[in-house]
Amino acid sequence: MSLNVIDLIKGQLGPALVSQAASQFGESESGISKAIGGLLPAVVGGLANNADNPGVLDAITKASSSGILGNLLGGSSNNPIISTLLSSLFGDKIGGLVNSIASFSGISNNSAGSLLNLVTGATVGTVGKYAADNNLGASGISGLLNDQKGIISSLLPAGLSLASFGLGAENWFGQAKETVSSVTSTAKDNIAEGVATARENVSEGAREIREQFENNNNNNQGGGSIWKWLLPLLLLIAAGYFLWKQCEKKQTTTTMTSTSDSTGTHTDTASATTSTPASTAPAAKTDENIDLNGVMLKGYKGGMEDQMISFLKSGGYKNAADDAVLKDKWYDFDHVNFKMGSSTELEAGSQGQLDNLVAILKAFPDSKVKIGGYTDKTGNEASNVKLSQARADFIKAALAKAGVGAQVLGAEGYGSKFAKVDAKASDAERAADRKMSVRFAK
Repeated sequence: MSLNVIDLIKGQLGPALVSQAASQFGESESGISKAIGGLLPAVVGGLANNADNPGVLDAITKASSSGILGNLLGGSSNNPIISTLLSSLFGDKIGGLVNSIASFSGISNNSAGSLLNLVTGATVGTVGKYAADNNLGASGISGLLNDQKGIISSLLPAGLSLASFGLGAENWFGQAKETVSSVTSTAKDNIAEGVATARENVSEGAREIREQFENNNNNNQGGGSIWKWLLPLLLLIAAGYFLWKQCEKKQTTTTMTSTSDSTGTHTDTASATTSTPASTAPAAKTDENIDLNGVMLKGYKGGMEDQMISFLKSGGYKNAADDAVLKDKWYDFDHVNFKMGSSTELEAGSQGQLDNLVAILKAFPDSKVKIGGYTDKTGNEASNVKLSQARADFIKAALAKAGVGAQVLGAEGYGSKFAKVDAKASDAERAADRKMSVRFAK
């Protein structure tokens, strides 16, 4: 499966930035969020459509070292890299794009234009940083962008399309859409032909048996002879009906499968006529009160804090003879996440769980811990180890700053050493391997 770069870019466009942009532009947060949701696929689509353009590739390479990501709100509006890039991507269509987004999200054209610059800065900055972290040259970046062509249209919010921006969706991704349409059409034709043949064979068989039955009935006086011919006829009709239904079922399945794009993103075009039992979605985790010796911490029931407190209260740590007993039990952070490619910037909501860990360590001052950092299997392993080590060191330093540094015995980055998900899996699947963890130590 291809990497969905939009998932990477969203890390730069989180709730904190939406709130700041809303305040700066004088718009509602919902309007800003809605506009970003429409602009992001359009910008990535523009890059994908120019994946082999040397100027675009050069802009992405330069963006990784230009500091764009560090000042999206302040540095995107007048950045020459962004203004030149937008002209290359959209030409005279920029006005139509801005107007469509403004109308769609309910914000002013000026705000939509500023957000276009911001989203473009976040996009090229993120892609550039990813390319630098993973040692991608121009051909690697080009391949990454080309991989996005099959998923862009499916990521646009309801009510928007590339055509609605005046960007000529068919010219951008017409070939891919034509290929899918061709496969679907061919599958339909083949199945329809099979169904027609089956029907014809059954009909012909029934006609022959009926003629034999009529001829025989004229030549036989015994009433019992009717079953000699009627029973095979009924059986043949039943078999034909079963074959017909199976062919129709296969036709529905093939049509639905053919509309899946190359990334595995599925569009259920048969949902209007076919119903499939829905699988039960896993229950969403909900923050609850976790009892820490009478103090209530916000955390998941069965999550990191809950497990650590239970272990400490049970005497498991106190009774552990040495570190060998503890080294294989790691507790994964539920909330602590770093911004994409960063080892010094946490995503919104991460600090709360670090505060919880500090509270646990202070409540059990004899306990000691070790921090671990992990990455997925993509990219250069030396870079992965370096990044995971820097992140582990960051958390160790944060705990020391909070007054529990003496209880942190170490921090280690393991890179992808313990990653389980294949490097070719989707970014969402590989997210399970990109984590921070903590274990007790002695």
